[in-house]
Amino acid sequence: MDLPERADLAPRYGGAAPAVALPTNPVLDVLLNHRSIRAFLRDPLADGVLETIVAAAQSAPTSSNQQAWSVVAVRDPLRKARLSALSGNQRFIEQASVFLCWIADLSRLTRLGERHQRQLEGLDYLESFIVALADATLAAQNAAVAAESLGLGTVYVGGLRYNPEAVAKELALPPNAVAVFGMSIGHPDPAVPSAVKPRLPQDLVLHHETYRTADEAEEIVAYDARLADFSEAVGMGRQDWTKRMLNRVGSAAALNGRHRMREALTALGFRLR
Repeated sequence: MDLPERADLAPRYGGAAPAVALPTNPVLDVLLNHRSIRAFLRDPLADGVLETIVAAAQSAPTSSNQQAWSVVAVRDPLRKARLSALSGNQRFIEQASVFLCWIADLSRLTRLGERHQRQLEGLDYLESFIVALADATLAAQNAAVAAESLGLGTVYVGGLRYNPEAVAKELALPPNAVAVFGMSIGHPDPAVPSAVKPRLPQDLVLHHETYRTADEAEEIVAYDARLADFSEAVGMGRQDWTKRMLNRVGSAAALNGRHRMREALTALGFRLR
């Protein structure tokens, strides 16, 4: 079967797309054209849109059907402002139609055990937190794709982890529940353009049969140049991937408070044995 070449792969890879013909359909179009939106109109979502997005989230895979996640939808301007302050004063949290706080949630299973007079020892282990984190992440990504398919914009907000305990208090989370990231959803402001950011070459992330690193250094040098060109073109100055990553994880201070996640999780009731 002859497949049409995808023109939209060029932006995703900064012009270095895989040299093969790939299939196309509307779902792939949404996925491959994803870009983070950081400027929103203040228009509300239409009736039923949030419920549809959450239904898409609940359609994501979940480990052993545990469904160990929840989401808190925040529309109140004052609460959005407080969450923005806790997340590094990111303005788009306040602008968005709704701010979704994605929760790794073992509390529902804890309450289930309490109602049935069962001590659920398995919840005390790191594995259960990993399951909850993975469940929340899979659900959130389904939600992002659903929102973008409806013409909305999204951006993830890891800054909720700057102050996990304060965020938990703001959202009235029970023990064994933590907000792992947020997501702003709304109508993109057409006056503020956005662009598809180039990703690493596919050869660096797609390994066949075994992991290979043979050409990694050279591929990253080339990617640095492409990403710097992109950053300059969108008005961010020349920023390459290597320098940004070395700064981003070069010290505990660079994590902006997130170096204490284990301590925060313990304070929020997770045992992590």
